[in-house]
Amino acid sequence: MNRRACIAISLGDPCGIGPELLLGSLPSIVAWTDVTVVGSKAGADLLLDLPGAKVAWRWVEPPWRPPATFTGKAYGLQVRAIGDPPEVVQAEALWLDPTPHLGIDQLQLGVGSAASGLATVEAIRVAALMTLAGTTDALVTLPMTKSAAHLAGFPIPGHTEFLQELSGAPMTRMAFVSPRLNVVLHTVHQSLRSVVEGLNSDGVAETLIFSARQFMQLTGKSDLRVALCAMNPHAGEEGAFGGEERLLDEAIMQAEAAFLDFEASGDGTRLPSATPFQAGAPLAEWQALPTKESSYHLSSGQRGLDVLSTEAPLKDRPAPVFSGPLPSDSVFQRAARGEFDLVVALYHDQGLIPVKLLEPARAVNLTLGLPFVRTSPDHGTAFDKAGKWIADAENFLEATALAVRLAGRAHQPEPPPGNHQA
Repeated sequence: MNRRACIAISLGDPCGIGPELLLGSLPSIVAWTDVTVVGSKAGADLLLDLPGAKVAWRWVEPPWRPPATFTGKAYGLQVRAIGDPPEVVQAEALWLDPTPHLGIDQLQLGVGSAASGLATVEAIRVAALMTLAGTTDALVTLPMTKSAAHLAGFPIPGHTEFLQELSGAPMTRMAFVSPRLNVVLHTVHQSLRSVVEGLNSDGVAETLIFSARQFMQLTGKSDLRVALCAMNPHAGEEGAFGGEERLLDEAIMQAEAAFLDFEASGDGTRLPSATPFQAGAPLAEWQALPTKESSYHLSSGQRGLDVLSTEAPLKDRPAPVFSGPLPSDSVFQRAARGEFDLVVALYHDQGLIPVKLLEPARAVNLTLGLPFVRTSPDHGTAFDKAGKWIADAENFLEATALAVRLAGRAHQPEPPPGNHQA
């Protein structure tokens, strides 16, 4: 029996722009995949009767059965364009509310609070566990506010760390993929002082090796060109501006060695062989993304479906080439011109400033290392825009389109063309 994919979308903070992005984008998204929304129904109710909306919605009976383990309230959501008669339904989704006791009287549009933080975290938890269990095929997360989560008693640094904890994944990294620039962060939500104090060659090498393997699996390229950012200006000027680059030099050497296949020589020593990478070999712990085309027929006109290459399966080709440490004031421009396939940044803003400058609409947050596909738009809750229906949904659509593509690859190792096996 054939079935379509089903994507879980966690609503994010119900007082931010997540609900209006979801409602406005749903007619486009259901053309690609079935949707289960997880979040506070009150987040949508806060938007009722506000000017500027291009869609109208109503609550009906659930279109399909919610998971047996779900203990909140389930609804059906129907969306139509403003001006269409009520019987013309453009989109339908299952909506699961894990916190039905939270009403609009406990939330304030544009303001994060303990109540909105509780709704956010519970939505992420339920959506992630559903996807981990295979009830849904991928997870797309709309923006959260860490301060609101903290007010609710959840001292989590962000989505990435929380999802790693929920899934038990041994290692994760935050990646941002786009047509011109792919970036992986070595560290994420921590102070710059702690990044410098905790820098060591083993940790950076681990990130380089892990990131290269994940992107080799994603792109089918074993000759990946990976650049490592320096910590100091001008890459330290050979120690004039700091000694951290010596640690990064060691990390590069460790990463290069990890992709060499050693063979015994006549005197018993081990020498690198000529075949450092074997086609089809297991790549790290994450096997969710076999290198094959998605079986879903998404509109060829939809932007963002070609973010990652799926030209061919992995073949015997040279191992990744690691470059660096390179000055971060120039390496991202070089990567955007095509000199590198991937840049590894040492800390959050080092990688995110160029991503948001060069690809503000098309860069998608992709978590590497989870046992399921998770993507997210590369922006925040935008409380100042909440309820005004002016937020641009392009990045959310990019994130959802990528999740659908990768879900097709993850769950269809050997499908007949154009089908999704149940």
